[in-house]
Amino acid sequence: MRDEDVDVTFMVWLTSRATTDLVDSVLAPAGLDGDEFAIYSVLTAAPSITPTELARWMAAPPTTVSSYVKRFEARGHVEREPNPDDGRSYRIKLTPAGRRAHRAAAKLFIPMRTRVEEGLGPRGSEVREALLTLRSVLDEIRHTPPGALE
Repeated sequence: MRDEDVDVTFMVWLTSRATTDLVDSVLAPAGLDGDEFAIYSVLTAAPSITPTELARWMAAPPTTVSSYVKRFEARGHVEREPNPDDGRSYRIKLTPAGRRAHRAAAKLFIPMRTRVEEGLGPRGSEVREALLTLRSVLDEIRHTPPGALE
């Protein structure tokens, strides 16, 4: 089978699996997996975030986010604070220990990211743009009412 004969959504799945395997193995010595590192990266970039905002960013159900928050709290890596905009909600933020864990994982991640960028060479920006476009298309389809895709 030739690459051009493979459905683009299947190629994305294959690429996702390969990326997950690589990132997880690179980050394992720091005690985080790729999903956790990505979430810690978001929490590093934002002073605090609501679980709903995090779920939207992750394209994950609230129950998945809740599971992560509980796991990170048990590690002492995140803390909850009241949401001043919504008394029924809370905001989460990394603790100093969570920031240290993120920095340790980033030290392992950066050389891998550099090798990927070097491997892509000048095509890197084109690949990035294509992935952003694909994400927009997928988000649009994900938010299409059931039955409307037929």
